[in-house]
Parts: sequence; C-alpha cells; structure tokens
Amino acid sequence: MIVGAGPAGATLALRLSRAGRPVTLVEASTSLERQFRGEALMPHGLEALEAMGLLPLAGAIPQRPLCGWSFVLEGRELFRLAEPLEAGPDAAACTLISQPELLRHWLAELGELPGARLLLGRRAAGLLLENGRVAGVRLDDGQTLTASLVVAADGRASRLRQQAGLPLQRRGDAIELLWFRLEGHDPSPLQGWFTTLIGPGGLFSAFDSASGGVQLGWVPQGEETSGDWAERFAALSPPALAAWLRDAAADLREPVRLRVEVGQVERWWRPGLLLLGDAAHPMSPVRAQGINLALRDACTAAEELLKALEGCGGEEQERRLDRALARIEARRRPECERIQTLQAEETQRGLLLRRQGWLRRALALNAPWLGALVAERWRRQQLPLRLGVTNLHGDGTTPAAAAAAAAARR
Repeated sequence: MIVGAGPAGATLALRLSRAGRPVTLVEASTSLERQFRGEALMPHGLEALEAMGLLPLAGAIPQRPLCGWSFVLEGRELFRLAEPLEAGPDAAACTLISQPELLRHWLAELGELPGARLLLGRRAAGLLLENGRVAGVRLDDGQTLTASLVVAADGRASRLRQQAGLPLQRRGDAIELLWFRLEGHDPSPLQGWFTTLIGPGGLFSAFDSASGGVQLGWVPQGEETSGDWAERFAALSPPALAAWLRDAAADLREPVRLRVEVGQVERWWRPGLLLLGDAAHPMSPVRAQGINLALRDACTAAEELLKALEGCGGEEQERRLDRALARIEARRRPECERIQTLQAEETQRGLLLRRQGWLRRALALNAPWLGALVAERWRRQQLPLRLGVTNLHGDGTTPAAAAAAAAARR
C-alpha cells in the first residue's frame, strides 16, 4: 500500500503494478492541483523515469525544454548558459512539465491496470500495528486497510511519519518564499530562460511555466507579504522585462507564502513502513530537487521491493521486505543529504549577493570580462544538482563525476 499520489507515490505504484504486484494507492485529495508544484525535470529525474519505463512523456502533457539559465545583477545580465549544460550527444536538457497533468496521466493508467486500486479523497488517519510491525492504515472514515508494507509518500508534513515516531532532523532555518503566477500575457520577454535577478531591492527568479504564464519566486526579507509587487520586480529587471511586468501588473496574482522545512528523518523505515520523497527528506525549492529526488527514490524502491517480493510469502517475505527497506535507505540517504548541502550553499551565494551591494555592482560592471568565468564556475557547481551524486543503480561512476572529469579534460 502506498499513501500519497505525488511523484514518488504515483510512479512507485505504477512501476509495481506494471510488474504484476497488487497495489493500493491512497490519496487524501480529490484534486491534484496544489498551490505550488515543481515543474522542472532535471537530467537525473529524467534518468529515473527512463529506468522505470515512464519515458517518453505523453504528448498531451504540457511540457517543453528549458532554453537555459540567465543571471541578472543590478539590472544587467551577468551571464547566460544554454541547456543542456553538459556536453555530449547524450546530454539531456532540463524539461518543464505541468506536474498536475503528469500525475493525472499516471493515475489514469494506474486505474486501468489489473490489481491496482486507487482511492482518491481518502485520508490515512493512522497506522495499524501488529506485534510492533506496521500492518496497514486506518482511514479517516474508520475503514481499515491491511498490507504487508505501507509506503508513506505523503509529503513534507507527513502524518504517517509523525505517527511512526520517526522524527525529522531539521537542517538550518526554514526557508521562506513568496510564489506568484502571472497569466494571460504570453509570450513573455523571458523567452524560455529561467532568470534570477538580484539587486538592492531584493532577489527573485522567474520562468515561463510549461502550461502557460509566468511563475515568479521572491525571497522575502523578514515578514514582508505585501506591496506593489510588479514594481518591485520591475525595479530589478532589464528594460524589456521591466516594461512587460508593469504592463501586466493588474493580472499578477497575490503571492502564496511557502515556509519550507529542510531535513532528513532519523530513519527512513521501521518494520512494515517505508518513507519516501519529502516524507523522508523535505527539500529546499532550489533547482527543483523535490520532484527529481522523489522520482529517484521511487526508482530505487521499486527495484529493491520487486526483488524482495519475488517467490516468497509469510514471515520470510516480511524479513526480506525489511532488509529491502534498509537497503533503500542506505542507497538513497547519501545523495539526499549531499543535495541538501549543495542547495544550502547555492542559497547562501544568492543571499550574499543580495546583502553585498559592492560585490553585485563590481560583478555587474565587469560582466563583459568576468561573466564567462563566473558562468563556468556556476555550471560546474550545478552538475551534481542536475546529474545526481550517486549512481541510480548503486554501481559504477556517478554521472556528475563523469561529467566533471570530462569538463576538466577540455
């Protein structure tokens, strides 16, 4: 049984069900729309989808490759790098998708597979225990569902994590973000580039959404929640983008305030229960790692669980499942911890530029000479955030290490 129909839960359910294993997927919401869902599939997330047989994505799902990355300081472009950032014929570009449409597509297929059971609008209210082992869940209407294994993929505020007594070890302070949508003014001057803008008035990023419109993320200072947002964005922007933002000001939605706790659970599992995705390791929004690591979690979990479930039952199956849960954590925890460290370092670099006006101005004024050097350093820093830091299948050289070695040879 899997609780939570986000990227980790949906793909794991689909992979197990395609392999002929009976699966029940429980999702509290009847709608897959949320205030904020990550859109960027990095190469390491695409790798996981390919390994699970979930590529290519259906053409009906809104999607497009990202053109590249642009950084603007003091209203001047410091540098831009086109996608893909890696060289070679197999290099994959970051792909933007509509996550709600992607999930709907996966769940529609799941609903047609024999042995798959999809329960939407049903909340898992608690765990069932039998001799100290998790043996299923109790739904909020009092119904009980038994299972040989419960996978909690129920998000960063995971209720099942709390009930299982698996505490979250937080890393640093919570991250605050104001998230905006601006629709109805396509095309935008961003022209498909993910653009980060930093100046004396603040720091924000903007990109063209896969399903249309523009999404903007503002990093607040203190408790700021209101203001003439279009003007504040425009004040940090080059002329064409500034004019477009002012013209579209009336259609800029009020922000959603996101407070993001980052950390790792002390332990990802207990007998009969496995935590995956944000339930196990809530991520920072930096470089869309939440969706990508959730997919990599699901890929590894499917591989280990299918091996453990093969040709056994009863107590032997329970023992094999528990050993598989330990292997899943051992394979996935190092990458998740390292990625969280890299996200924190990237965040600190951005905040340093927001605080240090002299450094911003120096870089902006010297962009024609320094831009290429800064761009190459930034590109190298992005490799593990794009390619992963451990091999998805647990063997051989990691893609990030191979790409870094190739870059060093050039």
